[in-house]
Parts: sequence; structure tokens; C-alpha cells
Amino acid sequence: MQTTEPHIRVGAYALGVLGRADAFRFEEHLEECPLCRMRARELAGVAGRLSAAGPVARPGAGLADRLVEAVAAGRRRAARRRLALVAATLVLAVGGPWWVTGLSGGTGGGVRAQRWAGADRGSGAAVVVTAAGREWGTAVALKAVRVPVTGVCALIAVGRDGSEETVGSWSAGGAADGPVEVSGGAALRPEGIDHFEVRTADGRRLVTVRR
Repeated sequence: MQTTEPHIRVGAYALGVLGRADAFRFEEHLEECPLCRMRARELAGVAGRLSAAGPVARPGAGLADRLVEAVAAGRRRAARRRLALVAATLVLAVGGPWWVTGLSGGTGGGVRAQRWAGADRGSGAAVVVTAAGREWGTAVALKAVRVPVTGVCALIAVGRDGSEETVGSWSAGGAADGPVEVSGGAALRPEGIDHFEVRTADGRRLVTVRR
């Protein structure tokens, strides 16, 4: 097996289909490449499950590539699970159910608010928004973590008719900054809001927040 790129040999190495000379050279590469060592360990587990499922006479030409893709897909699933965990942790942190107090005519002095949530896979940012109807429109509270920018950000309410209103803004301190809490209001009624967006000062959308 001849190739000018040693990194792509990791799947074939884990399957044991490299020739002796190629395997020896790849093992020399492993000593200097922590990324390939990590992938080799991951692929060894997948290869072990394949062999436990039954004997294979001879691996097909694309099996090593499929093995690498299987591990990559597993990483993507793990990333999605981590992101969902961040969002779930944020929801638990803000408590529930949400109640917005001080509204005239509400039972017990308050009304129950709707909860909206959104997250961005790339940055890991997660946002929870609560919205409660009032006579003048909608009272809104936001809590966000891992907002991946430094500078002014804004929460925008986007209506079902396409209209937009800035609910509130804050100065973000980057992804390592602690949770951010912002409150504000919109003239739109809750039933008239399609979704919220967190944007930068130049209009770049960071997170879309839906019901």
C-alpha cells in the first residue's frame, strides 16, 4: 500500500490490512503523531466489534474509509449530545416553570411564561428565552452561555409577519465568559413572535431561538 499521506493509513492499520513494511513505517509515524494514535485507539475498538460480529474473508477496498467515517460520525453524535447537555443544563439552571411577576390580573400576581431555547453546534453557544404577554406586548428574559464573540450583541424578536424588534442588548465577553442575563420587552405579542435571534452589532446571526 503506497501513499504519500501517512495520516490516511490509520483505518487500514486498525484493520490489519497494511503490509509488513507499511505497517512498520506507520508505527514509526504513530510515535510522532498524537492525532493518529488517538484515531488508531478509536478505530481499534470499532475493528474489534467488527471481528466479534463474524469473520471477514477479505476487507473490501473501501472498508478502511468506511471505518474512519464511522468514527467521525460517532464524534459528530457525541458533539450533538454535548451541545444538547449544555442547553439542558442551561434550562435547569434558570429553573422552571418560569413566572413573570407584577402583572395586573394574573393569578397570584404573575403569569406563566413560555420558554424558548436555541443552541449553535459550531460555537457551543446556548440560549434560553422566556416570554410573557402583557397589555403592551411581551416581557422577555434571556439567559445565555458561551456566546462566541466579544462586543455588543442583541436579542431580536422576529414576528410571524417578518417584522423585527430589538428586545435588549449587552456587551459579550467571549465564549469563556459566564452566563449572561438580559431582560427587555417587545411590542409584539407572544403569539405574534415566530422566533428570536442573537446577533452581533453588524447583524451576524449567532443563535436562533425557537419554541
